[in-house]
Formats: sequence, structure tokens, C-alpha cells
Amino acid sequence: MIEKQEEYVIEQLGKHNRTAFSCGRIELDRYLQTQASQDIKKNMSVTYVLTQQDKEAVLGYYSISTIGIFPGELPEDLIKRLPKYPLVPGVLLGRLAVDEKYKGKGLGGLLLVDALKRSLAVSKQIGINTIIVQAKDDNAIKFYKHYGFIAFSENKFKLFLPLKTIQELLE
Repeated sequence: MIEKQEEYVIEQLGKHNRTAFSCGRIELDRYLQTQASQDIKKNMSVTYVLTQQDKEAVLGYYSISTIGIFPGELPEDLIKRLPKYPLVPGVLLGRLAVDEKYKGKGLGGLLLVDALKRSLAVSKQIGINTIIVQAKDDNAIKFYKHYGFIAFSENKFKLFLPLKTIQELLE
């Protein structure tokens, strides 16, 4: 169940307190604490953080960037409707994590929906066909599939959601 959305703010990573963030996966904790700001400065990705109103502590975050997908990786029924380009443009939802103290409150869903809304908004300015995620484990796969993501045939940890599906859900 998602708690009241008014209690939370999702904004680009700035001078937020990230030191206490712990989601249970060291690589996701370290990314937020040591790498995310550098990736923003180098235009490699943008990280958005979830905080409570007027507080600095990070409750959750996600990072997004662009990606090119080889058409052969996507299902045939999706590809046959696309032009024959060497890459299909997309958004990579590279990381999504919620602090262990706040798990089970629907904050992961709140972050994911925010990422989908931002991706949809950007798609009106640049070409985007799909959203890609790289799930870290079976629980993450289950989470993304709950929101309609589809696993790639050769890699169950890599999932996608066509932009058309996002448009139908959010518009």
C-alpha cells in the first residue's frame, strides 16, 4: 500500500543525506553514496531521490539514462512494427532501491511510476520506444512484472516495458 504521496518528494539528487541509506544490497548503497553524483556531473545518468517533506534523508532512489537496444533482443511482434534501424532508442532504469527501514510501504512503486512519468514526458522531446530494467534478483523480477514489464527471452533479469504501454497506463 502506498502511503500518502503528499508526505514525499521525489527530486534530483543534490545535497541529500545519503550516508545512512541501506537497501540490503551493497552495490546499490555504494552507487548512491559514491557514484551517483559523479554520473550526474558527467551526464551519464540522472538520479532521483525520494525524501519526506522538508527532510534530507534518502528513503529511496532511482537512476535513469538513455540506452540503445539491438532490435533482435526484443520480441518479433514489437520489432515488426518498427523501422529497420540498428538500435531501438530507450530509457534505462539502471537502479531502483528503497531503504530497508521503509520497505513494504509502496515506495518502490512510487519511484517506478515517477520514472515512467518522466520517461513519458521526455519521449515527447526525443525518440524513446521502451523502458529497460536490469533486475538484481528474483524479487526484483517479480516487482517489475507486477507493473507489466516483460523479460527478454535470453535473460530473465533484463526486462522491458514498451512506451506505448506506459502511454496507455498514464495518459
